[in-house]
Amino acid sequence: MLIEQDVVSAVPRGVWIGGEWRETGATLPVEDPSTGEVLTEIADASAEDALAALDAASAAQEEWAAWAPRERGEILRRSYEELMARQDELALLMTLEMGKPLGESRGEIAYAADFFRWFAEESVRIDGRFATAPNGAGRLLVMKQPVGPCLLITPWNFPMAMGTRKIGPAVAAGCTMIVKPAQQTPLSMLALAEILERAGLPAGVLNIVTSSSASRVVGPLMNDPRLRKVSFTGSTAVGKMLVEQSANQLQRVSMELGGNAPFLVFEDADLDAAVDGAMLAKMRNGGEACTAANRFLVHEAVEAEFAKRLAARMGALNVGRGTEPGIDVGPLINRVERDKVAELVSDARDLGASALVGGESIDGPGAFYQPTVLSDVPDDARVLTEEIFGPVAPLRTFSSEDAAITAANATEYGLVAYVYTQDIKRAFRVVERLQTGMVGLNQGIVSNAAAPFGGVKASGIGREGGQEGIAEFLDMKYVAMAT
Repeated sequence: MLIEQDVVSAVPRGVWIGGEWRETGATLPVEDPSTGEVLTEIADASAEDALAALDAASAAQEEWAAWAPRERGEILRRSYEELMARQDELALLMTLEMGKPLGESRGEIAYAADFFRWFAEESVRIDGRFATAPNGAGRLLVMKQPVGPCLLITPWNFPMAMGTRKIGPAVAAGCTMIVKPAQQTPLSMLALAEILERAGLPAGVLNIVTSSSASRVVGPLMNDPRLRKVSFTGSTAVGKMLVEQSANQLQRVSMELGGNAPFLVFEDADLDAAVDGAMLAKMRNGGEACTAANRFLVHEAVEAEFAKRLAARMGALNVGRGTEPGIDVGPLINRVERDKVAELVSDARDLGASALVGGESIDGPGAFYQPTVLSDVPDDARVLTEEIFGPVAPLRTFSSEDAAITAANATEYGLVAYVYTQDIKRAFRVVERLQTGMVGLNQGIVSNAAAPFGGVKASGIGREGGQEGIAEFLDMKYVAMAT
């Protein structure tokens, strides 16, 4: 039987630089969001630590880029196998630092591992092209090469999967990297560093810098011309700042940012399937996901029945500490985020919305909030325009296809949308008109290692996963060859 403290104690507490665990002058507490208690103290890196990590990454880059693609892929494959073999242990670690129920954590470990399996296979499929010049006077050669040292900044809500989704393609492409995990959930990333080292990743290829201040460690890195790429998952506001900073050194950027996903239910939808999909799209990770359904737009002919069924399902969920059996919904990451959710619900209710179920914070230790369904939400409610990041489902009605699409697109964000209809012609019309990078058509989950994840508008730049994911870590070089 896994013991919580043993799992936490097994994780290194230093920064990982140049193949060594190093202590720092300060420490950073990591808390259990279900109790507010400190799990452990880890290294709190300085700007000097960050630059030391870039020194290590830069020193390793040329030799690492020359490794055979198959050998890079085998490192990822071995790491995939260890992740799956230690799924229960790593899931418990994740639940302790992030709060999600153990079942969801096990699912994330499998999802995270799948990125390593996918990019292990993609590492040997980096191709270019060779062609005769149109005038016949020479040859055109296009090759793809690693972009160079990268900064990978990961969020707290998926602490393992967002790491492997970035590290996998970087390793496959032949890039070295510095990873800055979220200060709330660094333990999963520290455990992953050990796994990759055991799998044979050379010293300096992966460096981990944990810090209580992102600006303290990120700023010096982005001002250094040796850093050639930045990949960030997080809020749109922070993403915009990073894009601005990247201009100084013209670094490549990949930005996976905020969302305000519409969930469209047409009058011909299979309501059983739509409610099942709604539970997935809304309650994965307790709603703390950029892909979470944020606005439920339901045809007026079926809204009452859909709302009744969704409220029944949400009200039946068990809320509690994620390590306990039978728990469906864990805490939010901290009380600050819990209070933001409560504020959005309060605003909607003050403007006339009704809570069909839930609608309140839960007393006691930890950052818990009741699964909530809001009906009659007015257009000016903040819950319709701001990313909720919690277990709250606001409902609005529509009367026509055009009205549904107009409402769905009425946001600065464009990450994902969900559509439920049994009319194939309507499905294609709606999918083509939605201003999002991804669409879940009659299903409530879109994430897949083999698919390009990303959005448009304020939801980001670039794609992660799929064949497209590795391209983000490759530069193209054109050679004009005389014959």
